[in-house]
Amino acid sequence: MTDKQKFPSEVIDLPSGGKVYSKDSPISSGKIEIKYMTAKEEDILTSQNLIKKGVVIDKLLNELIITDGIVADDLIIGDKNAVMVAARILAYGPEYSVELTNQYTDEKFEHVFNLADCPFKDLPDDVDYSTGQFELKLPTSKAKIKFKLLTGKEEKVIDGELKARRKVGQGSSEVTTRLKNSIVSVNGKEDQLTINDFVDNQLLAKDSLFIRQEIRRIAPDIELQQEVDMEGEMVKVDIPLTIDFFWPSAAT
Repeated sequence: MTDKQKFPSEVIDLPSGGKVYSKDSPISSGKIEIKYMTAKEEDILTSQNLIKKGVVIDKLLNELIITDGIVADDLIIGDKNAVMVAARILAYGPEYSVELTNQYTDEKFEHVFNLADCPFKDLPDDVDYSTGQFELKLPTSKAKIKFKLLTGKEEKVIDGELKARRKVGQGSSEVTTRLKNSIVSVNGKEDQLTINDFVDNQLLAKDSLFIRQEIRRIAPDIELQQEVDMEGEMVKVDIPLTIDFFWPSAAT
């Protein structure tokens, strides 16, 4: 028995249903096992070194995931979000108190989100998730592309590329960098040079928007917005996923 298996655990569902992973993946069933958080994991949340490096959440999730052969970076972002929410509920319950700003008065106020009321996003019926790649014909150029949903590992690659560009004084390129990492073929050509050239020199803004909207439409995720009463009006607010999400005292 491993150290992780000494503690209580839960098998939780993933928003993707496992459809975006290869059939031999341990999470192709759409389920993942995580253990309950312990004082040892709370120590991770207080590590200033991990916080400064921006890896504290991944380190925490890797300690909590029990499913063999799976780490946080293997998950697409929507599934990773769901694991974070489930881990938080198992550790401290569904109530999550956050300081918000009233958009009408700019006054600060405390609001308690109920994380148990965060449903999975409904997946569209017209999409085949079985291959992990998605075909799309662009409305303006008529180019045919295939794209994939990014994992945590690929998101880190993108972050690294963007930071490198900023260090040498190059302008923001988040849209094009993300597209270059998401698109896997253009008119049947899969080499990165062709993809890069297409994104940099041929992709019209209207087609770029179309791709990004399609990615958002089909990407599995957990709904991380809830309505909050502000001056008698119900306003949709994003639920922040910070270090404080796991432990309100972690940042102090």
